[in-house]
Parts: sequence; C-alpha cells; structure tokens
Amino acid sequence: MRVVLDTCILFSALRSSAGASHRIIKSLPSSKFRPLVSTPVFFEYEEVLRRPKQFPHLSAQDIEAFLDYLASACDHIRINFLWRPHLPDPDDDLILELSVSGQADAIVTYNQRDFVGCNQFGIHVISPKEFIKEIDL
Repeated sequence: MRVVLDTCILFSALRSSAGASHRIIKSLPSSKFRPLVSTPVFFEYEEVLRRPKQFPHLSAQDIEAFLDYLASACDHIRINFLWRPHLPDPDDDLILELSVSGQADAIVTYNQRDFVGCNQFGIHVISPKEFIKEIDL
C-alpha cells in the first residue's frame, strides 16, 4: 500500500510513544506499506518539526536523525503537475499533489475533514487507527 503521511502524523509520533502515529512510524521500514514523500512535502515536515520548543524531550540532533530516518524509509516522488488550489490549506494541497503524483492509495491524517474531495482522485483519507487496522499492523 502506498500512503502519504500528513504532517500531523509525524508531529504526533514525536510527541507521544503511546499513539497510533508512533506505531506507524516505528514500523518503518515496512513490507505492508510504503510512505511517499516529495521535496515540497519534506520541506513542510522539516519546517514543522524543527520549530523551537515543540519537543522538549528531543534535541535538534534527534529531530535531524528522525528526518534522515524518515527520508530513507520513503519513496521519493517527483511532482509533475500541480493541483492548486484544490483544498483550503495550501499545505494540504502539497499532500494532495504528492498523493496524486505518487498514485497513493491513502492519505493518513487526523484531519480528515481538511481533505474532503480527495476521493475524486481515488485516494482514501483515513485516520491512523483505521490505517493500522486496515493493514493489520
């Protein structure tokens, strides 16, 4: 299964080791799913995760190591066609463009209402709990 992880999944995975997001990230690399990333989406991940004082239990080096780990576990997709604006938030449009270009099966997010209409592209928008259940992780 090819998936795009919304930035909130990474944020949540670093905030707590008890949730579904952490379980997804901890399972990488996985034979059950392959996360996709593009350069613009990775820049968004970096921008959000590097904000000061968000993760008091992690150092800047820890965040860098996590980003390196994530980059190595993802398939890198080149964006050849822009779908902007399609969603209200431009950052969500980056996720949609990656999903369409990478022929993703799903977008995994806590913010499903932000991606209303993505099903017209054949992309399911699911929560981390639904994703874990679907792939039997």
